[in-house]
Amino acid sequence: MCGIAGYMTLDGSPCDISRLKAMSDVIRHRGPDGQGQWTEGPIGLSHRRLAVLDLTNYAAQPMISANERFVIAFNGEIYNFREIKRELEERGVIFRSTGDTEVLLEAFAEWGEALIGRLNGMFAFVCWDRKTKKLHLVRDRYGVKPLYIARSGTTVLFGSEIKALLAQGDLIPEVNLEGLAEYLTFQNFFTNHTLFKNVELIPAGHFMTIDLEGSEAVSRYWDFRFRDEDTRTTEELIEDLDTRFRAAVNSQLVSDVAVGSYLSGGMDTGSISAIAAQSQPQMCSFTVGFDLHSASGLELGYDERAAAERLSYINKTEHYEMVLKAGDMERCMSDLVWHIEEPRVGQSYPNYYAAKLASKFGKVVLSGVGGDELFAGYPWRYYRSVKSTSFDHYIDDYYHFWQRLLKGKTFQKVTAPIQSEISGLDRKELFRSVFLNSPEKLDSSEDYVNHSLYFEAKTFMHGILVVEDKLSMAHGLETRVPFLDNALVDLAMRIPVHKKLRAHSDIVNLDENAPGSKQANYFARSNDGKIIMRQLMRKYVPSDISEGLKQGFSGPDSSWFRGESIEYVKRTLNSKNARLWDLLDRKETLELVQGHLSGSSNRRLLIWSLLYLEEFLGQFMGDGLKSRLANAGQHEN
Repeated sequence: MCGIAGYMTLDGSPCDISRLKAMSDVIRHRGPDGQGQWTEGPIGLSHRRLAVLDLTNYAAQPMISANERFVIAFNGEIYNFREIKRELEERGVIFRSTGDTEVLLEAFAEWGEALIGRLNGMFAFVCWDRKTKKLHLVRDRYGVKPLYIARSGTTVLFGSEIKALLAQGDLIPEVNLEGLAEYLTFQNFFTNHTLFKNVELIPAGHFMTIDLEGSEAVSRYWDFRFRDEDTRTTEELIEDLDTRFRAAVNSQLVSDVAVGSYLSGGMDTGSISAIAAQSQPQMCSFTVGFDLHSASGLELGYDERAAAERLSYINKTEHYEMVLKAGDMERCMSDLVWHIEEPRVGQSYPNYYAAKLASKFGKVVLSGVGGDELFAGYPWRYYRSVKSTSFDHYIDDYYHFWQRLLKGKTFQKVTAPIQSEISGLDRKELFRSVFLNSPEKLDSSEDYVNHSLYFEAKTFMHGILVVEDKLSMAHGLETRVPFLDNALVDLAMRIPVHKKLRAHSDIVNLDENAPGSKQANYFARSNDGKIIMRQLMRKYVPSDISEGLKQGFSGPDSSWFRGESIEYVKRTLNSKNARLWDLLDRKETLELVQGHLSGSSNRRLLIWSLLYLEEFLGQFMGDGLKSRLANAGQHEN
């Protein structure tokens, strides 16, 4: 795991090594074990190294191919690199290193773009072709590793993090108002936009090429396709799932340093830890819990430490815990915003502390991300989709449901100061655009659920992955995601919906808002999802855990915002000098905030987003950026 950065000039001017060094310094946290820069006329590549595979200098980057035609800067892990290496050796290729970077480079020199679909791993890399004078930028299938690109005049900039692009000096940071509107609707980005004007995230599963004339070609080499295709019995599917799941976990244990695991108390990380611990004696596991003294309602169940401790006992892991309290969000907000850069999908500060804890004991940790999105872990969402009678009906209902922050007239009122500049943005069409490449067949309730799984893999899961990368790398930690193994994903997408989700075909005519409706539980937190995985995971975790209610990883912020953190909220948002009020209507926004503080509504997601945005504006749009860049190169933990 590493950090990459670089830039290319389109006017023929040579790259400045000192600018490359500045881009590298500002992402030092991603790779404290080494660095390197390479320039040749109008192209320059920079690399920060976190040594996980082949700890010697033979694996240093940027790396030049044996035929001296290609130069690569690579971030990630290729889990099937040994198989590819054996094939190349049969073709006469001689390797100096034992890691995956040289294999990736020589395989690209051998097969070019055709190689990409064969890679099983998480990766983002840039490769310069010295013969054709073309720059290739590639991102993995699922978007585990980020790769940003921006244009500023005649300069094309790219890197693992936006701050690296800003450190080069040519790009002046500005707020992307359409990106802000997208975020304030979905608390996420469904396009390749970011909060920074002119900065985009290369889409997952895409291959981009840019030449010295500035001509750009982008192609999609892979996409999700959920469909009811596998007709085998449940027993046969479970056996196949088990084989692939175990292979995925074991393949991601490849490392020349210790590998640990998150242990949330749920079945996903519990099963991953159980398998990993069989071949990793004295494996470390990590849990973050919450002080619930001031919590209430559903939030009283947010602390999963007891279940995690039980799983640790069963798997004989060396277990470590951290307990978060009201105030811990405020304490980390400055560094959190600096590292995430662009916010996505909910409060993420618990993940920051989890990565901080795990980084104290190693460089690599396993995560359970992907299990819910592949196997229908959020049943209350899909039950809404099965009631659709057409694609337009589906879009109407699901668009309404996925507006996590501001809807309709409330959105118009809050964003009044920027309405003239975002008037051309159709947020519903933006939502619809997610499905441009998804299958068009919608003949059954199963089809609508598969549509929803496609949507969540492309948006919700992708947002989680971007945040996880930023927060783990903030602490020099590599997060691996066994559920996103190619063979496991391929099988998961073919498993019929009725083997993932209970009772989905029985609720088409139910009304989730009916007073006293016995069916209301279908639209609340439940254990109706991931049925086939629950059956498999009984093999690895106790049955009460495999059959437990689905629960996200979140702190009791709804309670804290009304109680122990209320002064932080008021101090930040009540100020007339808050930078937010240049973009949002202060009166309308504070009325929403007050509704939460008084207990009349639950706006915890909005309050978190407002606190984040205020800090973001100070960090990146003011003098705070100059200060941060001036201190670049110092590891931040």
